[in-house]
Amino acid sequence: MSNLGFDAVIEFPVMHVGVRTDAGAVAEIAYLPTSVATLAPSNRLAERAARQLEKYVDDPDTRFDLPLAAVGSPFQRRVWAAISAIPRGEVSTYGRIAKALRSAPRAVGQACGSNWFPVVIPCHRVVGAKDLGGFAHHAEGFHIEIKRWLLGHERAL
Repeated sequence: MSNLGFDAVIEFPVMHVGVRTDAGAVAEIAYLPTSVATLAPSNRLAERAARQLEKYVDDPDTRFDLPLAAVGSPFQRRVWAAISAIPRGEVSTYGRIAKALRSAPRAVGQACGSNWFPVVIPCHRVVGAKDLGGFAHHAEGFHIEIKRWLLGHERAL
């Protein structure tokens, strides 16, 4: 499968990660099946993002320092800020975040699933009250396996 127009596609243990850049910012980070070909970075920002993502594979304490495109609704950005505050190795629930934001767990879940910058904004650290919850608008399959891997990599499982 082609690289789907990404500026870099990086190999992770259970998936590939695509990076798209635009106008000096990271415009998207996406989880991709391993059937999508890896791709060397095509510009300096894609190179910077790729190096930080590769470092994360080696060290889950890696801190990301990337310019992210201004996307999402004000509510989504509030949820993403709350998610970004969850330390590596820990999780929070949709309900806890909803309570802190005076919202509903389902709305928090929708905002998590709409995250344009997974790994950098660690939506995988948000779980259900009784189970892993969904991931990237999926309740099972490929994306849930990615969530399991990310949480295990960060020693949160």
